[in-house]
Amino acid sequence: MWLKCEIKKSKTMSGKRYDILVVGELNVDLILDQITSFPEMGKEKIAKDMFLVLGSSSAILANNLSSLGAKVGFIGKIGKDMFGELILKELQSKKVDTSLIIQSPSESTGATIVMSYGNDRANITYPGAMESLRIEDISDDVISTARHLHFSSYFLQPGIQKDVVKLFKKAKAMGLTTSLDPQWDPAEEWDIDLNELLPYTDFFLPNVSELAAITRIHDLDSALMTIKSSHTIIIKMGIEGAYLYKDNLKVLYPAFINKNVVDTVGAGDSFNAGFLFKFLQGASAKECMTFASQTGAVSTTAAGGTGAFRSYEHVMEIIRSKFDYSENHEATR
Repeated sequence: MWLKCEIKKSKTMSGKRYDILVVGELNVDLILDQITSFPEMGKEKIAKDMFLVLGSSSAILANNLSSLGAKVGFIGKIGKDMFGELILKELQSKKVDTSLIIQSPSESTGATIVMSYGNDRANITYPGAMESLRIEDISDDVISTARHLHFSSYFLQPGIQKDVVKLFKKAKAMGLTTSLDPQWDPAEEWDIDLNELLPYTDFFLPNVSELAAITRIHDLDSALMTIKSSHTIIIKMGIEGAYLYKDNLKVLYPAFINKNVVDTVGAGDSFNAGFLFKFLQGASAKECMTFASQTGAVSTTAAGGTGAFRSYEHVMEIIRSKFDYSENHEATR
């Protein structure tokens, strides 16, 4: 009953080079895990573990989608340095097409220090080359090779911010479906015109804190009422689950809970990957949201946002052993 025209379009657009073209930021994550207590100014704390892994919302989504079996191309910008090489190596190992990624000889690859504490975290990011990606770096010919366009981390990419509406308009005119995950604004200015952008966005994928900050309204229903969109809004609520909102109808899909969380890095991006993977297969709303909740939970079973995503079969093994579907996970309105 939901999104009939988009699903029909997705099924009939065969023969494309990419199932999904991801445009976004690229950086590595230095994850400090199992911190004894949260950092305080003037004091030193101990982390029990540390990992250097593929980071960035966009790259984690691309990696995990490709691991599940989707054909993924990536457009982004890195430096010609060791962090850039790590990013390319990791994406290529999961069969993401990195031929469209630009390596700048004059800029450094971005990096994020992730301080993971319990079920929450604090991030500090050096943007580097991601700030200079521009609309001119994305050709019409490349867009036309994909079925779906995803853009993430709007506020970390000033070089392309003003042209995201143009990019999405172009994609829609070529018959692609589109999705947007805004992510957090480090400046906390939240300068994004959703009423201009969302008419060209099939899936808007913020978490509840981002939605509240963008709309400046903390009541969820009131925030949703301010957004003029005929398309689908999915609000990630962490362990409370996720809402799917369309045509003034809001449905809650409960979360799958991991009782032994390694870290929560990339859980939201893994949720997005699961949702888009099922959407591109023409699945129902329930199937998309259930699998998204499962893949979000799977992400928390290994370090970093990509550690648990070796293959579709491996992900399904984790789901069956830890997060098997039950009647307790029925959606509620």
